[in-house]
Amino acid sequence: MNALDADAIRGNWATLLLAWNEDESLDLHRVGEAIDRMISFGVDGIYSCGTAGEFHTLTEPEFDAVSTLLATRCEQAHVPFQIGVSHMSAQVSRERLKRVIALAPSAVQVILPDWYPVTLEEAIAFLHGMAESAPGIGLVLYNPPHAKRVLSPEEIGVLSRSVPSLVGVKTAGGDEVWYEAMRKHIGHLSVFVPGHRLATGVGEGASGAYSNAACLHPGAAQAWYRQMQTDLDGALEVESRLCEFIVGHIVPFITEGGYCPGACDRLLAGIGGWADVGYRMRWPYRAIPEHEVERLRPIAQSLIPEFVAPSP
Repeated sequence: MNALDADAIRGNWATLLLAWNEDESLDLHRVGEAIDRMISFGVDGIYSCGTAGEFHTLTEPEFDAVSTLLATRCEQAHVPFQIGVSHMSAQVSRERLKRVIALAPSAVQVILPDWYPVTLEEAIAFLHGMAESAPGIGLVLYNPPHAKRVLSPEEIGVLSRSVPSLVGVKTAGGDEVWYEAMRKHIGHLSVFVPGHRLATGVGEGASGAYSNAACLHPGAAQAWYRQMQTDLDGALEVESRLCEFIVGHIVPFITEGGYCPGACDRLLAGIGGWADVGYRMRWPYRAIPEHEVERLRPIAQSLIPEFVAPSP
């Protein structure tokens, strides 16, 4: 697969959810089926080993197996793919990166070292080291709200000027002030914002989403992104209903229940009804009880029927 530059990393990218057996071994067969389903929906790209892909729980052989599986399926289907080489350890992250070079991903995703907050100087040194290990492959910085250091658009701009291989960033977005700073400091990068707020992001100049909306249903998220290109007002109306559901019924699992965001992504996939990846989270993280899917699916069908697969 050809490496993508900032201008080419756009749209609705779906996250690869892993599937665990009862003994917590990795079920690669079901993971492969999930990849095939996402490809069938025509998503703009697929990425592995983000938070929802539980990169922080994988052994190195498991990481290699997932990366190879994604690369093989996407190459066969000519679908762009990114591999998350993130790890809390900079050393492990760099070794992961070195091993995936041969898979020729469209880009790789990284987080900043995460045991202790890095300074801006240390962040530059980290990204330089990653770039030197993978010449010709763009880096996408995954900087979620729970990162030890959440960067402002201005700080990301400093990183991008220091490390030309930095082609994109996954952010939590923000208000009008944040988007103004985004356009000023990092408008040259591929800037991805939360999936359920993508219509607002597109209107403000963002490039796309590594999307929780695609966890709910990749095909619906792709259709919604296409709508944004021709009918932004209509897409914003969909966003208002999607946000009502996500903020009102999903976010409380994190803010009140203390669940990992990845558990919410699994819950969304269950509500959307498009994949057989299960609800199990790998130890020690808790899964959201399966009965919540049955409670929430009728609410989703009422608010956002576009995102819920018909019952068989």
